[in-house]
Amino acid sequence: MSETKKTLNQKIGDLETKVEWFYSDEFNLDEATKRYKESIELAKGIEKDLAELKNEIEVLAEDFSK
Repeated sequence: MSETKKTLNQKIGDLETKVEWFYSDEFNLDEATKRYKESIELAKGIEKDLAELKNEIEVLAEDFSK
């Protein structure tokens, strides 16, 4: 499933899984940089989604306050 079709909850779950790897017995330095970069990109995408959601909520709140 592509990142654009995943829900925010799915993306957060994916990030949690990626972070958990760093604390697991599977951790190795050779792969750590790659996984760190992937985690950063996923976190940026989550931040973007949250900002869009915040804007949408603010617009809805403004509409209801009229």
